[in-house]
Amino acid sequence: MEIIYEDNHLIAVNKNCHEIVQGDKTGDTPLSEQIKAYLKEKYAKTGNVFIGLTHRLDRPVTGIIIFAKTSKALTRMNEMFRNGEVKKTYRAIVKNCPPKHEAILTHWLVRNEKQNKCYAYDSEKANSKKAILSYRTISQSEKYFLLEIDLKTGRHHQIRCQLAKIGCPIKGDLKYGAERSNPDGGISLHACSVSFIHPVSKQAIEITADIPEEDNLWKALRP
Repeated sequence: MEIIYEDNHLIAVNKNCHEIVQGDKTGDTPLSEQIKAYLKEKYAKTGNVFIGLTHRLDRPVTGIIIFAKTSKALTRMNEMFRNGEVKKTYRAIVKNCPPKHEAILTHWLVRNEKQNKCYAYDSEKANSKKAILSYRTISQSEKYFLLEIDLKTGRHHQIRCQLAKIGCPIKGDLKYGAERSNPDGGISLHACSVSFIHPVSKQAIEITADIPEEDNLWKALRP
């Protein structure tokens, strides 16, 4: 567990592709429980330790995930994420050249619960949710392109689904059309920075997370 930020109210981790944020049917220990154990030991706390999840990150995705250490911070951070007051920047490696060097993508996503997958449409559909992101191509190699993505809305599998819709599935993302999986089982999508006004101190906060160092392709595409 790589902790990249901590204060009295918040703690952030640079998640790897094997870690889960919350408990699921796999039974694997989630980051929330690892952080509780870390705080209990570090501060010699007795009794239960409070940890609240402020947002989510899919298991195969790497990068920043923020937890709240107090209920006050949790309530305010959840509201800030809902209101779009938290700027989230991602980087993604795709094999196909995007149709434009940079663009704003607007789609309507319909979630299939049984498949745990979303489908993107160009116009509004029944039970759809509007999804907006902007991307720009910041680096490329002979076979791959590195995109920087500014997420405007926070929908289920949004980046994965929208990039697949324009013919650019993320490397390793079999669910959304990639040709093959990555050796580590993850996908080449990384939450690299988050910026916001601190929910309690009101100071401007920017948290950054290093790219996965064990993946040489990330290093080769570093702009």
